[in-house]
Order: sequence, then structure tokens, then C-alpha cells
Amino acid sequence: MDRIKTDSFSKIAVLVLLAIAMLLSLGMTFLQKNNVILNVDGEVNTITTYAQTVKELIDDEGIVIEEGAFVSPSIDTEIENNLEIIIINPKDYTILVDGKSIEITTIKTKTKDILKEAGVVLSSLDQTNPSLESKVNDKGTIRVYRVEEKIVTTEEKIPFDKQVIDNSRLDVGITKTLQTGKEGLKRTQVIEKYVDGNLVSSIIISDNIIEEPVAQVIEKGTKNVISTSRGSTRFKKSLIMTATAYDNSYASTGKRPGDPYYGITASGTYARPGTVAVDPRVIPLGTKLYIESLDGSKDYGFAIAEDVGGAIKGNKIDLFFNTSWEVKNFGRRKVKVYILE
Repeated sequence: MDRIKTDSFSKIAVLVLLAIAMLLSLGMTFLQKNNVILNVDGEVNTITTYAQTVKELIDDEGIVIEEGAFVSPSIDTEIENNLEIIIINPKDYTILVDGKSIEITTIKTKTKDILKEAGVVLSSLDQTNPSLESKVNDKGTIRVYRVEEKIVTTEEKIPFDKQVIDNSRLDVGITKTLQTGKEGLKRTQVIEKYVDGNLVSSIIISDNIIEEPVAQVIEKGTKNVISTSRGSTRFKKSLIMTATAYDNSYASTGKRPGDPYYGITASGTYARPGTVAVDPRVIPLGTKLYIESLDGSKDYGFAIAEDVGGAIKGNKIDLFFNTSWEVKNFGRRKVKVYILE
């Protein structure tokens, strides 16, 4: 009987010892020390902790977790040695874009990620400050610059040159166009760069002559001497004019003998061969002239512009003759009028 009691006691003692050993083992587990890498908002520290879970460590360290924060691994994860815990609290940012201000709270820190979360779409030309890959400080401001490039095409006329060739066989004051001038055409393409609607640069990318200009070629007379019965005579200018004839008759002048102005020119001189009537706007009164025939007949010769006539306007000239027969015989013809020096 005593032996049975002894065996029972021994068994109980063994069980008690086993229970104590298990409790001691569990206690050692609960009190195990671990090194943990803690990254809170980019600030990295290595700490030693007896916490069993991420949540317990957060509570032990008094770490503030804001709403919407990123925690990795999850708060119910068991702590193990060299575990890295990352905690990112959301931050406030201001985005200035398209003339408005956008406020956003996010755990993102890079410019490009913040803009993406805010729904701001960028073109390939748009620019930001800070740059897309930069990290932005809490309560920082991101400025978006809308950039646009336009290709503008303009056309510009190129003036033509004027070439003058002297011709000694052509009377002075006379010009002839040998070749008509024509403007050329230049086409220019420019890239205009606009930032937020404001032009900031203009760069020429092409500048081509589409059509070359054609020079105007003019022949200018230099001949200023004519041969007359008095020898070589110098002149300043020559004109091709329509010539008619008149005398002192009533038919020509509207005056009869006895009229105080009968036979008197507008210059106050007596009308005589060599007196001609002109338009003073074309040939001033008192101008010395030489009238050359263009039909092979005898030249009228030297003359002076002393008279005017109601029908003598513009490029017309009226030549005085002594008789009505000469007037009738002359009729109307083209003459060359030299304005003498």
C-alpha cells in the first residue's frame, strides 16, 4: 500500500516539474528581445523591443498613426528579429495648376505620384516645380506649368532689284523697261513655345526661298544733244506730243483785227513762227524748245512756249503759222518736242 502511494507521488511530482518547465519556457518566449528596423516618415532607426506584435511596438513607442497612414507589415504581425517596419503618415500638399489651387492629403511623397493621385494629367511638354522625381516636403507646393508648342508658317515677299542700263542712243529722260521686275517669296517656319499661354520663345526651324525674285531691268537714255541747222544743241528732256497748228485768224483765236489782243500771246508777245501754245502744267511758259517732225517732213524747228489754248491740255502742243493754208496743211500729227537747256 505504501509503495502504491509512493509511485503516485512520484508521478505527480514529475507532472508538476514538467508544468513548471513549460511555464518557464513560455515565459522566456514572452520576454524574448528583438532588434527591429523602424522607418517612420523616412526617419530610420534600429530599436530593441520585447513587444510581441507590430501594434504592441507602436503603442510601446508612442508612435502616432494618422488616419490613412501606410503601415507595413500589418499591425497584427508578430515581431521577429531584424523585422523592418515602415510607417508613412499622409501629408498635405498644394497643387497650382490651370489657374486653380488643389489641396490634397496623401502618403505619396514624389511630385509625379502626388499629381497622379490628384488626377492632374501632364502632357509630354508640361513642366513642374519641383521636378517629377523630387520628393516634396509636408505642406509643400507643386507648381504645374502648361507648355504648348506651335509651328507657325509665314510668307514674306522678297523685293526685286532694279538695274539701270545707260543707252546713249536713247534721249535723256526717256526710259524703257527691258525686263519687268517680280517679287520673290520666302517661307519661314517657327516653333513658338508658350508657357501657361504666354509666348516665351520663338525658334526658326526652316527658312526657304520658294520663288526667287526677278530683277527689273530699265534702259535709260543718256543722249542729250540733237543736230539742228544751228549745229549741235543740248536738251534736258524730250516728249512725244500731238501737234496741231494755229494762226491769227478768228477761226484759230476768236479775235479779229482791231481787237486790242489780236495777235498777242498769253505771254504778251506777238505771235510769230516759232511761237507755240502749250499746257503750262506740262511745259512752263518761256521754255525754249525744238520741234522735230516724226513723219519725214521738215522740222518745225526752234520755238518758245509763249501761248496757251483752251483745247491744249496735257501732252498737246499748238504750232503757230502765218497763214491759214499752212495751218490746214499741217493738220494733226505726232512730233518730238525737245526741252532745251
